[in-house]
Amino acid sequence: MKKETGKGHQGWSYIIIISFFILGIIDMRFGILGIVCMGAPIYHAIRGRGKIHCSKYCPRGSFLGKFLRRISLGHTLPKWLRTNKAKNIILSIMLSVFSIVLTYAIVNHGFHFLVIAKVFYRFMLMSFIVGIVIGIVFKPRSWCQICPMGHGCTLIKNSQDAKSKNNTVKIPDMQN
Repeated sequence: MKKETGKGHQGWSYIIIISFFILGIIDMRFGILGIVCMGAPIYHAIRGRGKIHCSKYCPRGSFLGKFLRRISLGHTLPKWLRTNKAKNIILSIMLSVFSIVLTYAIVNHGFHFLVIAKVFYRFMLMSFIVGIVIGIVFKPRSWCQICPMGHGCTLIKNSQDAKSKNNTVKIPDMQN
């Protein structure tokens, strides 16, 4: 009988992010696949699955957990970084930087496939490096606690839960 680990594809999905970076070095046009990496968690969240991508599928989290556990210093991420305020700031900074860089690239180099692919590749690489540094200083998957995509999924789920709660019809008790 197969042993159920409950981790989904976490045991092997690191291969996806390694392949993404290697393919991007070979041909920068593969950088456009960053859209999948950034879009998959949002897709799952919109479908009502919350942060399932983070816990079962995320290639970056898989890589961090698999390769950093032996070299990580193992410190706990500071509490202030785990607050919603800090996560909102990180999400805002990441979205702003991405938007500015994408806009700058398109304005200066035109709306070309390669230009957009380079922006996605560089953004993925930059956040990957930040995740590795955080994972070495703190616990291996500390980036996962402050990941903008994971936090965005939480915001979507909270919004859906609030909408669902507001749409619930209350039936008055008819007993006298």
